[in-house]
This record gives sequence, C-alpha cells and structure tokens, in this order.
Amino acid sequence: MSIFDECGHEQVVFCHDPDSGLRAVIAIHSTALGPALGGTRFHPYATEAEAVTDVLHLSEGMAYKNAIAGLDYGGGKAVIWGDPDTDKSETLLRAYGRFVETLGGRYVTACDVGTHVADMDTVARETRHVTGRSPDAGGGGDPSGLTAFGVFQAMRAAAAHRWGTEDLTGRTVGVAGLGKVGRHLLPHLTEAGADIVAADVSETARSWAAEHFPAARLVADTDELIAAGIHIYAPCALGGALNERSLRVLDAEIVCGSANNQLADPGVAADLDRAGILYCPDYVVNSGGVIQVAEEYAGPFDFKRAERRTAQIFDVTARILERAKGEGVTPVAAADAIAEERMAAVGRLQRLRLFR
Repeated sequence: MSIFDECGHEQVVFCHDPDSGLRAVIAIHSTALGPALGGTRFHPYATEAEAVTDVLHLSEGMAYKNAIAGLDYGGGKAVIWGDPDTDKSETLLRAYGRFVETLGGRYVTACDVGTHVADMDTVARETRHVTGRSPDAGGGGDPSGLTAFGVFQAMRAAAAHRWGTEDLTGRTVGVAGLGKVGRHLLPHLTEAGADIVAADVSETARSWAAEHFPAARLVADTDELIAAGIHIYAPCALGGALNERSLRVLDAEIVCGSANNQLADPGVAADLDRAGILYCPDYVVNSGGVIQVAEEYAGPFDFKRAERRTAQIFDVTARILERAKGEGVTPVAAADAIAEERMAAVGRLQRLRLFR
C-alpha cells in the first residue's frame, strides 16, 4: 500500500529505540480541528504491514469520532508493535513518550488496547502531551465507565427512534463482551428495567456477572446470544462482529455497542439497512471515553462536566438517525457527512491567521 496515494494522512512517524525494544508508529490523520488525539495500542501484530494498516485505519476513525463528538481535536493514533505482557517496560514507555514529545503537541496520546492508566503515568514522565492518567496524577482515571454511559445514551436515542420511546423496560439487550465497557453497561441496563443476555468467552467474566447481576442470562457463545430473541445487540468486544455470517442469524432490531470497527466491511452498513436493523455507528456510540480524556487534557479535570458532555451522545445519535431517515441513507453515511462537514467548516478557520 502506498501511504501517500491511499491514506490521506498528514503525518506518519516511525519510532524505533533498539535498546528498549520500542517499535512504534504514530499516525496523524487530521489536525483540522486541533491537535490529533487518540490512544496508543500495544499489540503483537503478525507483520509490520499489519501494524501500519491498523494505525492508519484507527487514526482516521479518531478524526471522525472527535469531530462528531464536538471536540476541538483532530484524529491520531499510535501502535506499539509487541506483546504488552512480555515486552512492556518503563524504559520502553518512556522512550515512546520522548517520541510523542518530539511532535510538539501535534499528537496527544492516551490509553487503548494493551495500555492502561499506569502506563500513561509513565509516558507522562517524558511528555506533556498525554491524557488518560490516574487521579493521583491529576487525571480522570479509566474512561471505561463514561464510555458505557455514552453507549447507554445512544441506546436510548435509538429506542426512541425505532419504538417511539426511550424506555427500555422489558426490552432484551444482548451484551457481547464483559470487559471494561461491557461490565459498566450492565448497571445502566438493569436500572432501566431491561432484560439482559450477556456473552463472554471468559468463565471468570461470566462468574462475575452471575454474582453481581443474577437476573442476567449468561452464555459463552456470541452466536447463541445474537439468536436469543434480543431487541438490541450491543457488541462490546472485538471488531468485525457484524458480517455476512452474523447477519444471517441476527434478529435484533437495533445494534448499539462500544466495540470499534464493528462492520467487517463498509457494505455491511447497507446490508443492515436492508434487513431493517437500525445500526448506531460505533464511533458515535463509544465516544464517551475520548470525551473524558479530552476534558482531562484541557484541565483541570471535572468528572461531572465530562459526564454532562457525554450525555449529549443521546442528542447526537438522534440527529444522525433522523438525518439518515430524511435523506434515505444509512446512519453511517449520515454520521460521516456530519463529521466531514464540521471538519471542513471549522478547519477553514485555520486560513484566518492569528498574530500575537
């Protein structure tokens, strides 16, 4: 793949520190709205090409996510190529922080798959341009709780669009994945009166759910979950959950979950539409986490303010679904258009030079 011809990114930086074992790629897709904000993924990619492809896709997605969330940040992402269980070290993380600092604030990093709050505290010893830190370091801590709150708001908006009421009482919600976000979603659904079917491959996760949410039906297989007569399907684990095979058995009326890159390919959005399934674009639904880290980076962090802003995901989702219905397009197309319009309109202001 030619990065220049195909990706349209502003900047792609390869970072290598042999002594610590650091091999990282930072991709800045757009700074039209401000510094590129996005997390650092630590993953044992099979090949260098796979790592580059992932960071390019993820950074582009962050540009749209930040735009649709109304944030004054562009889109960026980083990947560290390695196994976080065996390769992660203080020296490696600090070396990575130094590379982030060399970008002078064009890129602001945070947590992602394979990195945690404590890791961001370590990275912050070498760069100012990091967020998602611990409360002891002045940060907001793990944003998973606020991400789940945002998913719940989007779900209510989708219910109102489909059924004329945001009330989830008696509706069956299938939650696939009881990790960081999925487990935080269960209390919101319980309080709302929804019936829960939850799936996770981990017996430990299922045991936790059985203890804390005894009314939930627990299954180990996602295939069993999506065929369980659910009204709403919430993919909260790995990407690619919506594909040709899963659509053959999915009987939910709404898909609204926190997983990134839920569509196995772009054509699945149209397939969902034809099947009469209302799909809430994942980068809209899961934007509560980036809202929290953006609020933290602007400082000082105020959780209530971040929570109020995350609650607006209800209104954003409703606007997207109404536009999709009015224009006869998929919700993905409507969300992309709104994000692109904002990037173009606000990005235009960069041509108005500021003199100090």
